[in-house]
Amino acid sequence: MRIATFNINNVNKRLDNLTAWLERRKPDVVCLQELKARHDDFPQEAIVKAGYGAVWRGERTWNGVAILARGREPVLTRDALPGDPQDRQARYIEAAVNGVLIASIYAPNGNPRPGPKFDYKLAWFERLHRQATTLRKSGAPVVLAGDFNVAPTALDIYPTTSWDEDALVHPDSRAAFRRLVGRSWTDSLRKMHPDERIYTFWHYMRNRWERNDGLRLDHLLLSANLADRLEDAGVDREERGREGASDHAPSWIRLDLEG
Repeated sequence: MRIATFNINNVNKRLDNLTAWLERRKPDVVCLQELKARHDDFPQEAIVKAGYGAVWRGERTWNGVAILARGREPVLTRDALPGDPQDRQARYIEAAVNGVLIASIYAPNGNPRPGPKFDYKLAWFERLHRQATTLRKSGAPVVLAGDFNVAPTALDIYPTTSWDEDALVHPDSRAAFRRLVGRSWTDSLRKMHPDERIYTFWHYMRNRWERNDGLRLDHLLLSANLADRLEDAGVDREERGREGASDHAPSWIRLDLEG
């Protein structure tokens, strides 16, 4: 089973990029973030034509998350992160696909910092931690996939000091990510490439793509009962260089569920 996560940065604007990538790579499951579309504006017809069933939660202008499954319908289990009934932002969706419980996650950016947006980011991570613990204790095989808006270590950002005050690399953000992963979850890309600088995001400004000045913000975390099923993990880096591309590239894993 190949599972991918892709911050599409406006699903309708980049629909051609998305469907072309689906045709090339044929992932079994895709977690999308930053749909930037109202719920009723999600391009379901085009996704079905590409061979995928989908569940999604849209939001006007910003946010929005979805889960696509090739040749089948994902079974929706949750479309919001529990813990704060006042939080209406579309940042979390969860579905079962072929016996695996999968969450598509779009964590808050947290900038500007300090301030309420950074406070919201840290509080949101605490809620995610609680939900991840609930999922883990259920005994189900679980994949937490998405744009976590954290570059966990110095290896996950190009050598620079220009981001030192940014919420994406702030020590509190990194600590929140470490608490989430803990000893119970496997950072799949880092497990397969322990010492390699691999990026998933390149800002549009200042020729950062051309200079390979990137960050690894997109992660696929595996529950312990899936960790030994991991066969491979990588980034479809070339997608970032295509015409009209998102500022993120798809990250993916391959799991052996037959053994």
